[in-house]
Amino acid sequence: MMRSLLEWWRGGAAAVEPASLRDAPRLAQLHGASFAHGWGESEFEAMLSERNTLIHRLRLRRKTIGFAVSRIGADEAEILSVAVEASHRGRGLSRTLLMTHLGHLAGRGVRTIFLEVEENNQPARRLYDRGGFVVVGRRERYYKQPSGEQLNALLMRRDLS
Repeated sequence: MMRSLLEWWRGGAAAVEPASLRDAPRLAQLHGASFAHGWGESEFEAMLSERNTLIHRLRLRRKTIGFAVSRIGADEAEILSVAVEASHRGRGLSRTLLMTHLGHLAGRGVRTIFLEVEENNQPARRLYDRGGFVVVGRRERYYKQPSGEQLNALLMRRDLS
């Protein structure tokens, strides 16, 4: 009963799956809608072709509504981007996406994960805090906005081992 209510709230059962080259246009569209400096389709195609990059898509019914991208180096990884379509935020889907993505990274032998998050991005900070990440540093004026404003980033870390 509770599971069916949760699926109803989320809009149906969500699936986290490996992304493929055919997902590049949609991933670029989602990234552009979520960030000030969106990545293009060719950037996603390049990342999807790299062996050290892991990209998962979040699918609801037949529509891709989110993604997570990480780059792996030895037993460490950096989460480069996580995004969920605005109309589907606030339903716990980003947590499902993140935790599944982390599980796949652990399955590839990754022991430590890093990421940067804009200091004032409270929804993202809550997601990462709840996902077990801790702040380990700060980067001044790291993100440049279209307006010219420069925003600070927090460096976060999570150990998987």
